[in-house]
Amino acid sequence: MITVEHLTKRYGNHPAVDNVSFSCEPGTVTGFLGPNGAGKSTTMRMICGLTPPTAGTATVSGVPYRRLGNPGRHVGVLLDASAQHAGRTGREVLSLAALTMGVDTREVPRTLDRVGLNATAAKRRVRAYSLGMRQRLGLALALLGDPAVLILDEPANGLDPEGIFWMRGLLRDFADRGGTVLLSSHLLREVEAVADHLVVIGGGRVVAQGDKAELLAATGTLVRALDPAALDLVLKRAGLAGTKTTDGGVVVQAGAEIIGRAAADAGLVLLELRPAGSGGLEQMFLTLTAGDSVKEAVR
Repeated sequence: MITVEHLTKRYGNHPAVDNVSFSCEPGTVTGFLGPNGAGKSTTMRMICGLTPPTAGTATVSGVPYRRLGNPGRHVGVLLDASAQHAGRTGREVLSLAALTMGVDTREVPRTLDRVGLNATAAKRRVRAYSLGMRQRLGLALALLGDPAVLILDEPANGLDPEGIFWMRGLLRDFADRGGTVLLSSHLLREVEAVADHLVVIGGGRVVAQGDKAELLAATGTLVRALDPAALDLVLKRAGLAGTKTTDGGVVVQAGAEIIGRAAADAGLVLLELRPAGSGGLEQMFLTLTAGDSVKEAVR
């Protein structure tokens, strides 16, 4: 189990992470989402003891990461697929890790095969690996110690569609066998396919968290009008906040009846009025991280 309580990280006067709290239960995949600069990587680095927090705590199985004895046997971490010695072969990278963790080196070829790196790839030096191959090697390092927890930051970067599908199955199987997975990714459709719970962060703060199905069912109402400009005016007059979608609609944090009455009173012709949840995780993400949170993330 991963427990994050009131984590805060400030660089001078800038709050990179601001009072973030959430937990990841065994047997689940938790999707950790947010725009660039929102604080995802900083949060994950604090969980793994790489960045000291300004305030708050993070524990894995009830213990801070730095106090875990032989942490690789408890937590598999992949934060940067390029953080590997470029002059070593894939097999050498894993063999050294196995010796460090006290893992039988006979597990090395099995683990390489598990992540789709064959004998030829195992003999190749990391500098010759593609990004996708480095991601697979990084995942092999994370899995080598047979941990109960995986913390993965953008593990699907560089993978082709087949590789992404494979990773989804691997993570789902890991969780179904009782493991805990914290997964950060920009591939929202893949997160939607594999995650049980979601934590959405924007501007260093948690803007939503909970069961995936419940969050997707509560993302507001999608409305589309024959006259988009008139719709904007109607919503403003009614005091309703809206977020524009890429296909000309507006997601409003209000019920369909309220929006429909406001449109009818103004004589506005609506083309669509439905729950926005049917737009999936992508629509929810855009709705929750629009506005102030995104502006703060890119300052």
